[in-house]
Amino acid sequence: MIPKNLGELLQINAEKFPLRCAVVFGQKKISYKELDTLTGSIAAGFSKLGIGKNDKVALFLDNCPEFIISYFSILKAGAIVVPINYMFKIEETKFILQDSEAACLITSRPYVSMAEELLLRVDGLKHIITTAKAKNEIPDLNTIKKENPASKDLPSVDPSDPAVILYTSGTTGHPKGAILSHYNLISNAFDCGNAIKATHKNTVICLLPLFHSFAATVCMNLPLSVGAKIVLMKSVKPFKRVIRAIRRNRVSIFVGIPSMYNILKEIKLPKILHTPLIKLFNPVKICISGAAALPVETFTAFEKRLRVPLLEGYGLTEASPVVSLNPLNGRRKAGSIGIVLSKNIELKIIDEHDNPLEPEQVGELLVKGPNVMSGYYKNAEASNEVLKNGWLYTGDMAKFDCDGYIYIVGRKKEMVNVRGLNVYPREIEEVLYQNPKIKEAAVVGIPDIHKGEVPKAFVVMKEGESAAEHEIIHYLRERLAAYKIPKYIEFRQYLPKNTTGKILKRILQDEERNKK
Repeated sequence: MIPKNLGELLQINAEKFPLRCAVVFGQKKISYKELDTLTGSIAAGFSKLGIGKNDKVALFLDNCPEFIISYFSILKAGAIVVPINYMFKIEETKFILQDSEAACLITSRPYVSMAEELLLRVDGLKHIITTAKAKNEIPDLNTIKKENPASKDLPSVDPSDPAVILYTSGTTGHPKGAILSHYNLISNAFDCGNAIKATHKNTVICLLPLFHSFAATVCMNLPLSVGAKIVLMKSVKPFKRVIRAIRRNRVSIFVGIPSMYNILKEIKLPKILHTPLIKLFNPVKICISGAAALPVETFTAFEKRLRVPLLEGYGLTEASPVVSLNPLNGRRKAGSIGIVLSKNIELKIIDEHDNPLEPEQVGELLVKGPNVMSGYYKNAEASNEVLKNGWLYTGDMAKFDCDGYIYIVGRKKEMVNVRGLNVYPREIEEVLYQNPKIKEAAVVGIPDIHKGEVPKAFVVMKEGESAAEHEIIHYLRERLAAYKIPKYIEFRQYLPKNTTGKILKRILQDEERNKK
């Protein structure tokens, strides 16, 4: 049975697996029946507060059971979830609250003072709710639950109704709110589950922040769609705690970002664990990588050390987010983001005149399917730029190979034009990652008086390693055409990143512009 909304999805599996554990958080465990009942009670409480159909409720929470509880309670009340990065400062948070027209903000004790200030400063924000008792005048989820039995008189929610407004990272200007319907999110969760053959017997570890689309779909909605267990963790540090959680809970699906696999391929565990990593990691049957490009060297070294299939995928917030994945039972191609996730999704690659391209030709990747957003909230101009004739223009430059595998070569706006020749930063970065001394690398285009643009590389060396600029350039000259060689190499202690480990090249480019 295909549920018509996410609240119904939870209810169906609560009826099928009432006593099965849905969420584990440290010593705390919540069954499917408890989660369904709890979210029904809180949804009824939200209705009493006047939070109902199409109202926006913002979540300012780190990874905790209350995130999942709040998320489904909001949806059952017919309202729309607006997840916010809990590392945002007050002005960043204020923008999203105002732009989304949020009526309510759910947060935890550490952020109560900031929430109270936002209540005064944001027009339309009427309520603050905390996860646990903080102040007498502020309602909390526990009290709401106790005072409200689950109600069957909650609003009817259709598949096409908005479920979530997810704000993009804002590579240019302010973030934009992608409107994702219940149908968008359910279809993507089901397609992801089918791609990895997930069942109620699986256990998925959630280390990534749930406010991010990748974690919300793959670490929350996917397992809940099949009756699987979620092992929720607040942080990836210390890593030995993650390894213990995998062992203790028999985690079978590990979802991470490239930096995590970079750690796993070379981590030296404390002697206190006594057991080789390959045995500690043994319960894991599938690893999934997303949110940023997975270097080929990391993929190869990880699989060699841990002997677990590592499936690199690709997605974007506007597509709920997963679009492609390397097949579980097919060939996994290093450097590729795999094949289209399901038959429900269409992909094509076009040139600048919208003509479809043949295999091995580079152009912009387009997506069509039930996972694609309806548009950006209150931003018709931006919506019309990326949604045309049912296709989502991703802004990613890519190519198909003859087997239908997709390779991302870079962002359209990141492409470097060197005297009319296209240079894709990803190609240079992959070569840099193959250098055994280099830990991380990023390449951006910078203005050049003679060539128009030239690449510049930012490099982080591995601990204990060093190199000179001429050494790195010589290394690249042996592997790349002359026009692709960065004119400058800058060594850094670290590179700026977002919460999912994606290197923020716009910050590097802004720094370069400010030098002028």
